[in-house]
Amino acid sequence: MFTGIVEELGSVISSVAEGDGARLVFGAAQVLEGTAVGDSIAVNGCCLTVTDLGPGWWAADAVAETLVRTNLGHLRQGDAVNLERPLRPDGRLGGHLVQGHVDGVAAIVSRSPAEHWDVVRIAIPPGLARYIVEKGSVAVDGVSLTVSAVGGGDDGGPPWFEVSLIPATLAGTTLGDAQPGSGVNLEVDVIGKYVERLLAGQEPAVRP
Repeated sequence: MFTGIVEELGSVISSVAEGDGARLVFGAAQVLEGTAVGDSIAVNGCCLTVTDLGPGWWAADAVAETLVRTNLGHLRQGDAVNLERPLRPDGRLGGHLVQGHVDGVAAIVSRSPAEHWDVVRIAIPPGLARYIVEKGSVAVDGVSLTVSAVGGGDDGGPPWFEVSLIPATLAGTTLGDAQPGSGVNLEVDVIGKYVERLLAGQEPAVRP
């Protein structure tokens, strides 16, 4: 379990195809402190298992499902990535509950720079609009953000949502350089998905 608070901007050292998957090697420093083979690290919001590591680098294997459902298959040498280690039981939940299970890749529609923040509009992939609500939480490339506005849908065109990126987010995550047209990993609030599932399977009460 993660919180969507990016610990470090890492970099892609290499991405080598292995069958229908890939072996990814990342450069990092902070997230390697106390990390061992078998531990988890979220890369752009996608939970990966550390398969090998050394001074300043670590490796992970991404299966075909991961490459199809996330933007990790498009990573190239030198690309920056958001890195986060799992939440410790005694740690602070600074963002929101993030599983590291990406629901889909969304496209950035536009970004509007302001004096103290940037407003970024993101298209919502099919089937996910009902989980995104104004003032709710969403993970974008592994970054915990608050939804500032929602729109579109039905007769209003394709659904979208907006987030406001403060200077710390612009400087400390890949979202500072993400441009319109870029694909970002999206994970909606898991609580909403569980509630929907439970309500869908709820049987009517038996009357005496």
